[in-house]
Amino acid sequence: MPTISNRLSPASLDSLPAGRHADGDGLWLYKRDSGSAKWVLRVFVYGSRKEMGLGAYKPKGRGVSLSAARKEAAKWRAVTASGLNPITERDRLRREAERNLHSLKDVTADAFESRKAELKGDGKAGRWLSPLEQHILPKLGRVPVSEITQVEIRNALAPIWHTKADTARKAMNRIGLVLKHAAALGLDVDLQATDKARALLGKSRHRPSSIPSMPWQEVPTFYATLDDGGATHLALRLLILTGLRSAPVRFAHVDQFDDDLWTVPGEIMKGRRDQTPDFRVPLSTDAIETIESARLIARDGYLFPSIRKGVISDATMSAYMKRKKLDTRPHGFRSSFRNWAEEVAGATELVAETSLAHVVGGAVQRAYRTTDVLEKRRALMQRWADHVAGRSGKVLDMVAT
Repeated sequence: MPTISNRLSPASLDSLPAGRHADGDGLWLYKRDSGSAKWVLRVFVYGSRKEMGLGAYKPKGRGVSLSAARKEAAKWRAVTASGLNPITERDRLRREAERNLHSLKDVTADAFESRKAELKGDGKAGRWLSPLEQHILPKLGRVPVSEITQVEIRNALAPIWHTKADTARKAMNRIGLVLKHAAALGLDVDLQATDKARALLGKSRHRPSSIPSMPWQEVPTFYATLDDGGATHLALRLLILTGLRSAPVRFAHVDQFDDDLWTVPGEIMKGRRDQTPDFRVPLSTDAIETIESARLIARDGYLFPSIRKGVISDATMSAYMKRKKLDTRPHGFRSSFRNWAEEVAGATELVAETSLAHVVGGAVQRAYRTTDVLEKRRALMQRWADHVAGRSGKVLDMVAT
């Protein structure tokens, strides 16, 4: 016998008495004495009857209308006909929709919390987040992460793609990590969005320039001018003598030194915190003398204190060289040392690169190599100190081993 449908009319809804009123095809209106009511769809799932609420109806046509209730009923009847439970299917879709409403800003914050233990100083310097905070989140932060596509990423990074290539590259890498984090949370995201965005942006026209370095032949002349015994002069001396970056020098602490050996904590070295071991630095006689001089001005155990508090800033040594009208910068002394080690000392790649705390060789090679060639580096750094201090005299080639 055919089912009678569309029994109710919009005009009759308010006048219906309290009770249950069928519209047909399983759609019912359950009405209360107060006049308010709710729509219910009756379906048979797995052999038993289920009642599925479709929303409230209120007097004077407020709430879910009759036509809207019929459309909802038709949709969920089709789901039932496909063999699914419409109630559990609606709950699943609702949960999925709620997950996909997470904004890019929220997922970025959660991704950062998960990763910051791997970063230097728990990421307090903000370098991991800054490319996103400056160039991505202001434009896309409120967008649900599930709606982030290559087009949105392309549009956000296009203004800096050719002018600030390194920042753009970092921002692209970070957004890729955020999307992977979103996928791990169970969110529906396009993990290929960054690769597609790169294809849309094309190859960057930016040509990176290296940090200006001083020719190794000129280093002794500059080194000789660092003679006032202050924190800046002494820090520059130690930086030149050891070939280290500025951070280990600026945060040098008296507890890190043991006679002619300096052990720099891994968290101060460049690289991921969980992958960077402590680094041993052999000290030349000149480096030891510099450290002893710095102990006289140390504060709170730090060899190179700032005038106000803490240690000297990253810009302090660069500003000094700029005031001397030099185009070179402190980081460039690492290149000065590397070129000298290659051209004059004849040092092997392993010895020279390890002196700069660079990783040498593949993962398998490093797994079998358990030495940090400390003694060979000690000889090389003493020769470098002799050159820097003007004592090198006749150049002798090191035996390449």
